[in-house]
Amino acid sequence: MSMPSKFRRDEAGEIFYVTRGTEKCLFVYSREEWAKFEEKLSALPITTNPQASAFARFFLSGAVECEVDKLGRINIPAYLREYAGITKDVKVIGVRSRVEIWDAEQWSRYQAEAINLENVMANMSSIGMDF
Repeated sequence: MSMPSKFRRDEAGEIFYVTRGTEKCLFVYSREEWAKFEEKLSALPITTNPQASAFARFFLSGAVECEVDKLGRINIPAYLREYAGITKDVKVIGVRSRVEIWDAEQWSRYQAEAINLENVMANMSSIGMDF
């Protein structure tokens, strides 16, 4: 898959980490952001909290390091493409400290079904994010 240039440096050798994301997409992190994410996961009480253990396992067990080639592409393993339902066309979405890769049809369905802006806005107000 070709990584958009705004998400990578121009030279080859850039490293990204790709793992399963929530809502059947893939999360892509830069090396720096992956280190921060791993640090947060390592702080979880995985020996005393089975949910924390499952959470860390979900992200770490499927993670793979991907190097950008000279043409700006990364190779996403089949097991991750299958997880995200990626067949042909993808949508690459920037979300704060990561990139999300979605199957284009799944992204369209997600936008139509899961994103109810009124509900989202009401929830954001409840945690202090007013517009």
